[in-house]
Amino acid sequence: MIAEDQERRIRTICLFILAAVAVACSLYFLAKVLVPFVLALFIAIALTPLIDLQVRRLRMPRALAVVSSLLLGMIVLGAVGLLVSISVRELAANSDEYAAQTRKLVEWAVERLPVAPADLGADPNAPGYGLVTVPAERIRGLIVDTSSAIMSLVSDGMLVVIFVCFLLFGGSTRPSPPKGTWGEIVQDMRKYLLTKVLISFATGALTGGVLWILGIRLAMVFGLMAFLLNFIPSIGSIVATLLPLPVVLLTPGVSAAQAIGAILLPGVVQFVLGNVLEPRMMGKSFNLHPVTILLTLIFWGMLWGIVGMFLATPLTAVIKTLFTRHPYTAPLARVLAGRVVPDD
Repeated sequence: MIAEDQERRIRTICLFILAAVAVACSLYFLAKVLVPFVLALFIAIALTPLIDLQVRRLRMPRALAVVSSLLLGMIVLGAVGLLVSISVRELAANSDEYAAQTRKLVEWAVERLPVAPADLGADPNAPGYGLVTVPAERIRGLIVDTSSAIMSLVSDGMLVVIFVCFLLFGGSTRPSPPKGTWGEIVQDMRKYLLTKVLISFATGALTGGVLWILGIRLAMVFGLMAFLLNFIPSIGSIVATLLPLPVVLLTPGVSAAQAIGAILLPGVVQFVLGNVLEPRMMGKSFNLHPVTILLTLIFWGMLWGIVGMFLATPLTAVIKTLFTRHPYTAPLARVLAGRVVPDD
């Protein structure tokens, strides 16, 4: 009898591993469709409380509340797109100035190298010539790549909007909240998204405000990036803190105090909001171990790229909730929570 139980458990584990590999392959090859749909699903979950609020407080028909919420979301996305477009044009307008400042930095660095400093002027055979000519070309290439990336995001965004419309209007006649496992998942996602949006908005606003006060170019763009990158656990805050560094170094007239403040003050904002305020607001609703978050960040990033990194934490939380519902996968849920030893 014991041998049969062990054999059945081993068979179940093997089938589970094969199913996990098959699901991962499916998620990778169907990313073009699944990524917009999952994004739309989370957006629909986030907009549902706003729609319910309009229905209860303003006595609006649910369909009209859905339309107003969608319009609000599209206005916000339009404002973000306008900000990014203005920033790209500003980068293009100042590309020559950034290249000249890069030349000065290269000259300063070469003069302090142990080798003899070379003339970095028009001589193509000079040792540092490539360092001077590359930045201008790289800046132009960066602008072109950024423009194409924006167009790609716009096209993908239209598909996301279509999915959101179908999800919201499809559920507009069902006012009762979901129950069971799906209801628990929806409640956790709403709490996570609300908390994360509020913390990310405060992080972006404070970061952009600090950089604007310090006189750093593209301050509002860096604030927007801090808002977006705050959805990526651990790594996002580090990238958002260091992101203004190239512009600070390449902008003429920036003092040492401004440069230090542009890195130090946003770092303080990221630390206080991310490590002090957010855990108090979030509580232990997800109960995921930090190592789990880091590993799933890499895993979902490999499958779905940057969007997968944004969705890594909520998707892993959904999987953990589903795992807790079945006795065979409950140990995996404890592992995701960092409890390797079974609970008493």
